[in-house]
Amino acid sequence: MTSTVPAPLTRTAEGSALQAVLLDMDGTLVDTEGFWWDVEVEIFAGLGHALDDSWRHVVVGGPMTRSAGFLIEATGADIDLADLTVLLNQGFEDRITRALPLMPGAARLLAELTEHEVPTALVSASHRRIIDRVLTSLGSENFRLSVAGDEVARTKPHPDPYLFAASGLGVDPARCAVIEDTATGVASAEAAGCHVVAVPSVAPIAPSHRRTVVPSLEQVDLAFLRDLMPLR
Repeated sequence: MTSTVPAPLTRTAEGSALQAVLLDMDGTLVDTEGFWWDVEVEIFAGLGHALDDSWRHVVVGGPMTRSAGFLIEATGADIDLADLTVLLNQGFEDRITRALPLMPGAARLLAELTEHEVPTALVSASHRRIIDRVLTSLGSENFRLSVAGDEVARTKPHPDPYLFAASGLGVDPARCAVIEDTATGVASAEAAGCHVVAVPSVAPIAPSHRRTVVPSLEQVDLAFLRDLMPLR
């Protein structure tokens, strides 16, 4: 986990219980979910195996150990988990070095949250080395805290990453808005007790109690997030 020196929490806007905004990375802020799949397809092709496109929904959004383990088992490829993890991280780094497109609305939302001094954390299942590379494009100054998948005992879909982020910011998880793009991430945030805004990237996500679904971050701003949690 990395963070800046903790700053005083922003004054909660009148009429809203929102204390902080916690954001996923891949597929939520940066358009990279397809990068991971392309890397997986390329690596397994080199091992003599073709990946079934239906598996993409299985591996999206989860920890690398789960995704990589599933693909090894599904294909029977002759590679161990540690070696495959190295190849996946390296292949992904190569791609984001060449291009790192942001999702529509991401830069505007981050700028607004920063301008209004809303405590914000980046919470990802990706490893620290990947997050630090992406933060150079997203702007580390936009986040008080970042949590990587290899820094918690249990990553998504377990609640640990979001509980860790809320604790690091000194806020109540129930008063945090989480922005996620996959069912795995949504499950993690909801298990932590957060209110979720889902922006589906690969597979559909249905709305439910404490879960709002929107087609794009372009529909999300600070007023929208504050309205999710009115004071009672």
